[in-house]
Amino acid sequence: MKLALIASRSRRQCLAALAGTMTLPGAGWGNTRPDITLRFSHVVAEETPKGLAANRFKVLVEQRSSGRISVQVYPNAQLYGDLDEMQALQLGAVDMVAPSLSKFGRIGLPEFELFDLPFLFDNLEAVRRITHGALGQKLLAGLQRQGLVGLGFFDNGFKQMSANRPLLEPKDFIGLRMRVQASRVIAAQMRALGARPVTLAFSETRRALANGVVDGTENPVSNFWTQNMHEVQSDLSLTDHGYLGYAVVTNQRFWQSLGNPDRELINQALQEALAFANQMADTQNDRALAALRQAGTTRIHTLTDAQRSRLRQAVQPVQKALTQRIGPRWMKALEEVMVNPS
Repeated sequence: MKLALIASRSRRQCLAALAGTMTLPGAGWGNTRPDITLRFSHVVAEETPKGLAANRFKVLVEQRSSGRISVQVYPNAQLYGDLDEMQALQLGAVDMVAPSLSKFGRIGLPEFELFDLPFLFDNLEAVRRITHGALGQKLLAGLQRQGLVGLGFFDNGFKQMSANRPLLEPKDFIGLRMRVQASRVIAAQMRALGARPVTLAFSETRRALANGVVDGTENPVSNFWTQNMHEVQSDLSLTDHGYLGYAVVTNQRFWQSLGNPDRELINQALQEALAFANQMADTQNDRALAALRQAGTTRIHTLTDAQRSRLRQAVQPVQKALTQRIGPRWMKALEEVMVNPS
């Protein structure tokens, strides 16, 4: 028991250091009672870029408001999971969430599924030309139709494929049940590869893999490692086939209830936390890959250029189907940004 407490304390100290709580003054506020409590719910572990960003945001807001604004962070789907966090936000059961961009299609904003297109982005610089530009702001503005306010984007990097066999060629996917987010684009991607997509909440994925409900999944390495999926998946193929990013969203009624100075304080703290998360994304994925190699429980495969090209060719119909569904104007706007980054 004593050793467990020491380990738990060490883990909390490590997370605190990563989030910045040991470098910012004013970590404790005595008996100050908050005037505002902001409930921030997310579905991943605290060691991930999203978890670190949420904790960093909490520190910044509470420090700059001298404890007048309290941020309560609920990681690992403690309150709500993939399938209900957006509804909880719309109903005001929480005040802020950071869902993956895939989830917005389910609430009537399918244009966000642009980010799910396979083999669309070569690197994070290409992604940020959208998320940090006019097209990204246009996407966030559309959230108002659902009673939400979009405050910003951030990255978790590129996704890799895992299963209990190497996934290097389209034929390797045939017959597999692959866990996916609730995204029509990602589901279509799996079908194009010959697999059967199975929509599951992220919090349920490891259990489903362990019990054979699904055979494989796709994730950035940081998620794969922190969720202990390496214990139930024998092979990880470094496909870099898709981007996983998030948008931080708040309830419109909650946001409008705040005074302008508080909105400015919260937004500034969030933008700094998102910049921090983007810096951490590559670092955390690299660290997770190194830890995975050291653990030795999962074989790690790197694709050749030819193998990557064959996978890319197999999923080409997915882009055409999305264009037909959301209209050509979004694809045209995307292509203009990619071709003319200025």
